Amino acid sequence: MTAHKITSEVFAEKDDAETQKEGNSAVSKFFFKYPPHMRKNRTAGKEALEYDEDGDLILDRIEEGAILIEHSVATELKLVGLQIWRGALLLGDYILSHPEVFQNKTVLELGSGVGFDSIIAGTLAKEVVCTDVNLGGILRLIEKNFQRNKALVKSKVCVTELDFLSENWNATLSGKVKNVDVIMAADVIYDDKITDGFVKTLAKLLDTAGARQAYVALEKRYVFTIADLDSVAPMYEEFLRCLRRHKVNWSIEEIKLDFPQYFRYQRLSQLTLMRIEKKI
Repeated sequence: MTAHKITSEVFAEKDDAETQKEGNSAVSKFFFKYPPHMRKNRTAGKEALEYDEDGDLILDRIEEGAILIEHSVATELKLVGLQIWRGALLLGDYILSHPEVFQNKTVLELGSGVGFDSIIAGTLAKEVVCTDVNLGGILRLIEKNFQRNKALVKSKVCVTELDFLSENWNATLSGKVKNVDVIMAADVIYDDKITDGFVKTLAKLLDTAGARQAYVALEKRYVFTIADLDSVAPMYEEFLRCLRRHKVNWSIEEIKLDFPQYFRYQRLSQLTLMRIEKKI
């Protein structure tokens, strides 16, 4: 029996001119407007203002950049990390909108997938630690995507395995976590078992790492159920149940989505970004 495959709406919404496709693999450009701190860096060091022949000031019109990402077009559920989903784009906007949170910090991403948000964080951070379960060659793919965007990335980069369903961490990760300042994750709430493992992993990190805050982005996917006679978001509800089940001592704030949108995507009302902090 052929396994059911799904395709991210992000890929379906992209202009064909922005993507080169070969079989089930694709390389896509994700364009973004430069935020103020990146525009400032681009103009730093210019010796003098330039004028055209009419005496008008020549402005730097290059105000847009692009992140180049190799990803899959369609995958089974267990390999959805090989695609990009809307939550990653929302988190990317937040990183670019709040450079002070990530500037010169050590950032740990859980479930890095193709490395999209880690690359964005790498434009600001001191070091980025990318983690995921090593299925479908995903860790190697993260490394390749960082290489594609090396002109943008300023930070050190460490790519290592972390399986939410395993309580054991490898030596590389164990050596890194104590120096982590910020934890982030996007689109990791899609399966009950994975969600439970994610909550346990995040709880362990907030207990042992230097970080006391995490940013988690997701899309609430609503379905109508006969049992509820209503539209519900089952994966999000399971996430909330996991929090209650494990009795985590966290404060959770839903961040208002009124920060600038730099990437091209549909910022739906179902998108959610949470700031999670361990209570002292």
